[in-house]
Amino acid sequence: AAAAAAVGQSPGGERLAPGQGAAAATAMASRPLFRALIMGPPGSGKGTVSERIAKSFGLKQLSSGEVLRANIRGHTEVGSLAKSFIDKGKLVPDNVMTRLILQELKNIDQYSWLLDGFPRTVPQAEELHKVYQLDTVINLKVPFETIKERLTSRWIHPGSGRVYNTNFNPPAVTGIDDLTGEPLVQRDDDKPETVTLRLQAYEELTQPVLEYYRNRGILEVFSGTETNKIWPHVHAFLSKKLPVLCQPEQ
Repeated sequence: AAAAAAVGQSPGGERLAPGQGAAAATAMASRPLFRALIMGPPGSGKGTVSERIAKSFGLKQLSSGEVLRANIRGHTEVGSLAKSFIDKGKLVPDNVMTRLILQELKNIDQYSWLLDGFPRTVPQAEELHKVYQLDTVINLKVPFETIKERLTSRWIHPGSGRVYNTNFNPPAVTGIDDLTGEPLVQRDDDKPETVTLRLQAYEELTQPVLEYYRNRGILEVFSGTETNKIWPHVHAFLSKKLPVLCQPEQ
């Protein structure tokens, strides 16, 4: 185990042999903390890649959307403040989102982490930088046409939440749930015109943030049309910086 730990602690971040999880954890604890951000438009596979990064490299995963929803459900002071804007159809202001996320990051201060969904504006990025210096920013670049096809092919059964995709997981009968025979519906968010607007809004909002991190020299862009083909490149990049706790999923 000591030998495995030594491997885990090496500057090059060599891979650990399977079954040496305890040694990997020891190695992680003795390394400098790693701070990362993942960016990508809705439907880019960001959630899947985030989960794989967290599992493969032992990073704590923090999604701004989940944090926001948890604070609203818990009726916290900052959650109630955020909800007051959402209820009026407004974006949650930079200072409220920043307060919310920095408060959450304080709870995992002793861990390496991966941020998802924050920062979304340059002022948020600047406030984050005052407290934490990111080591890398991973940007998933997937063609908008690919994303549109993914999202507009998605249909759900309202009663159970079952999700179908007309391209790779279609129902036996078009528009009908396999188990109940009830009609499927398409969420407003997944309708073609809405998807186009969402993608345009995302690009306009985040382009300055990407430029901010590009200018800092920490932006890494991974392009492709399939998550399973993008993932090995992300894994290879991070394995040069971090010890690997488990082998990449295909």
